[in-house]
Amino acid sequence: MLVVAGELPAAKPNDFASASENGESARGKRGMMCGMELDPTICYGALRTHDPRFDGAFFVGVSSTGIYCRPVCTAKIPRRENCSFYPSAAAAEQCGYRPCRRCRPELAPGAARIDAVGRLAGAALSRIEEGVLASGSIAGLAAEMGVSDRHLRRAIRSEFGVTPVALAQTQRLLLAKRMLTDTDLPITDVAFASGFASLRRFNALFQERYRLRPTDLRRGRRPSARQGTLVCEVGYRPPFDWEALLAFLAGRATPGVEEVDGGSYRRTAAFGRHAGWISVEPSTKRHALRVEVSAQLAPVLPAALSRVKRLFDLSAEPRQIAERLGPLAEGRAGLRVPGAFCGFETAVRTVIGQQISVQAANTLAGRLASAFGEPVETPFPNLTRITPDPERLASADPAALMGLGIVQTRAAAIVALARAVTDGRISLEPGGDVDAATARLLEVPGVGEWTAEVIAMRALSWPDAFPHTDLGVRKALRGSNSAQILDMAEAWRPWRSYAVMHLWRSLEERG
Repeated sequence: MLVVAGELPAAKPNDFASASENGESARGKRGMMCGMELDPTICYGALRTHDPRFDGAFFVGVSSTGIYCRPVCTAKIPRRENCSFYPSAAAAEQCGYRPCRRCRPELAPGAARIDAVGRLAGAALSRIEEGVLASGSIAGLAAEMGVSDRHLRRAIRSEFGVTPVALAQTQRLLLAKRMLTDTDLPITDVAFASGFASLRRFNALFQERYRLRPTDLRRGRRPSARQGTLVCEVGYRPPFDWEALLAFLAGRATPGVEEVDGGSYRRTAAFGRHAGWISVEPSTKRHALRVEVSAQLAPVLPAALSRVKRLFDLSAEPRQIAERLGPLAEGRAGLRVPGAFCGFETAVRTVIGQQISVQAANTLAGRLASAFGEPVETPFPNLTRITPDPERLASADPAALMGLGIVQTRAAAIVALARAVTDGRISLEPGGDVDAATARLLEVPGVGEWTAEVIAMRALSWPDAFPHTDLGVRKALRGSNSAQILDMAEAWRPWRSYAVMHLWRSLEERG
């Protein structure tokens, strides 16, 4: 089983930053200079108590062993003077530490980020995890995110304490370590799936950095659930209301593309020439979701898992959010904001759903997938189509969409949106300037304020989106007018997207 890092939210390193290095060993002091400085007293206290709130927020380098660990590691607590603290695994490795084989830092959860720099760096990390730098450049990634090359480099350095290249290299190595430990993939396939251009380079760097041969991690492999698949786990910070999130997705599943069956969410997926399927359900052993991935997606496993994390909002910090929302979240702290496996897919579905029932929107989305989505083979009879890509819909005649039952204004809006995404005027990837993205969405004929806010909320993973004109929001707030609703929502910043989910859920509970 492959257990994947970067899913659990935690307190941000910035929240306990300090210039203090009192008590650091010589190696620890060098380590602290590799990246941002963390308050050693708080960090060591979290290590002593194995505090899960800090898991993924920092890593502990132990000078007496040359190993770095997660704060939840169950090994004997090292002496304070032997510990140094790092904002990322990459920063620890850059300072010469090797990952602990007991707590496995590659399994550490990531941190939820709200400030602009943190969100930018976090989104860049997500794209780097997907392998964007394997075939592209940091300049290209910066352009995609709407910022300068220099600004993106500074954001990554500020958050993670290393350069983008060092961050990408560590991510590739940690991914390879997970796959070697937990899957049956041949070593050559692991090397290329992790983003290495050659097996020789992979072997050399692995031994240089970890002082292990790749084959040393092959002991104790666990088989996949079914032949020809990979089984993975992506963690979250509890509480997590799986039933509520599954119900939301089930009610909006696109026929042919998605289904919910027996407590599992399944869907088709395509990344370039690689097409297959995924299935997601709760793990029975830990705070994680169990993800089964078809063999066809093995070469793009990092991208597939990154999308799962986004769809199920696995970077959320539920207790922090619930504290901000106050009585609104009482008894429902585990409620998440359903994200997007594919931003364009979610945006199109949002347009289709304007002013019609959820069931009617499901029917139309299924027709669109059947007409414009590529066929795919899966072991599930109800999963037969890949969601239509922007290029296909950009070249479509709106009249063809109208023939499916989509009204003229929405048909034209879908085609216009597809063209804007295809030519790069609109990016539906999280991490960029949300205000700018929303403004560009509003320039698309047929896209209004409600549509743009819902797209920001789900496709752009913006935690502070607030579609205040939504009928459900108005009903939940018992007919308050727009000015009153917006004034009331100020108290919920920067988590207004979560407030929307709680308002919708409150309506369901009223019956």
